[in-house]
Amino acid sequence: MIRVMLVDDQVLLRAGFRMVLSAQPDIEVVAEAGDGSQALEVLAHTEVDVVLMDVRMPKMDGVEATARIDGPKVLILTTFDLDEYAFAAVKAGASGFLLKDVPPDDLLTAIRQVHAGDAVMAPSTLSRMLRRFAAHLPSGGGDGAVAGLTPREHEVMIMVARGLSNTEIADRLSVAEATVKTHLGRVLAKLGLRDRAQVVVYAYEAGLIVPSNRPKV
Repeated sequence: MIRVMLVDDQVLLRAGFRMVLSAQPDIEVVAEAGDGSQALEVLAHTEVDVVLMDVRMPKMDGVEATARIDGPKVLILTTFDLDEYAFAAVKAGASGFLLKDVPPDDLLTAIRQVHAGDAVMAPSTLSRMLRRFAAHLPSGGGDGAVAGLTPREHEVMIMVARGLSNTEIADRLSVAEATVKTHLGRVLAKLGLRDRAQVVVYAYEAGLIVPSNRPKV
């Protein structure tokens, strides 16, 4: 059972999400909050697997709340495709983002993917966000840490940054999916990253991937 928390200042919107999620046999809405501050208070005494987090809320927004959450996966829900706050939340540790008008089936799939450890993020959307909000990014400088990766770990990191799933990477490298997971785990550990979403951001910031999705030469 995937335990979900809804964080949004719009009560009716939370009710709509709760109705969709509660109809699923493997998903349970265990908590709700109207802003980031309240969400942190609830999380202190509630077991949650995935948090559906709004971006713009009173008292504490979704970006700050996401940065303070340790443990549950965070899936950002935003109104705009190119929302700088949504990208900032991904940098803060969110596992991805969706638009609030996402079809129910896509929302359910995203929750399950995030719970499984995957990132819900279209590479094309991320590229547009990076181009538009490049001024908000700190200067690169991750090459030193990247140098500590083995050639195969570097290869896996680039493929993850391009949006490939573990299964797709395994097919391209002709290895078992478990092997890909092992390499990815080492990449996360060596670079001090939390999940696949942060791998994508790191690769762009370090200049290893450019908006056209071509690797750095």
